[in-house]
Amino acid sequence: MFESVGWGEILVLVVAGLFILGPERLPEAAAWLGKTVRKVREFASGARQQLRDEVGPDFDEFRKPLEDLRQLRNFDPRRAVTQHLFDGDPDPLGLNGISGGSTKPNGYPTASTAKPDPLKPGEKPPVDPDAT
Repeated sequence: MFESVGWGEILVLVVAGLFILGPERLPEAAAWLGKTVRKVREFASGARQQLRDEVGPDFDEFRKPLEDLRQLRNFDPRRAVTQHLFDGDPDPLGLNGISGGSTKPNGYPTASTAKPDPLKPGEKPPVDPDAT
């Protein structure tokens, strides 16, 4: 519950509580806070158990989307886009074709430097798969 609160923050809270409440009321306040946190935890675990009993075996199926949402906390959009665009591509920037490779990154042969013959009347032009 308090995973992100370190010892330094706890010390600051104790010192602030000591100044605000005074040394005579601080133990009462700490005991009240402990009891309240314990009650809230009991209510939460009781509600969870009651829901699990009522829903039955489908409870884990309903928890799956919630676990997926929790994983989104660690979501890095830059890494996700990079992984999506370049996943499985051996040459994502197309640098192998510059060094004189015989194929483009998409697997088609590179264009030759010789000029193609002009089209004859009624002949359809070739289709470039990269342009479509």
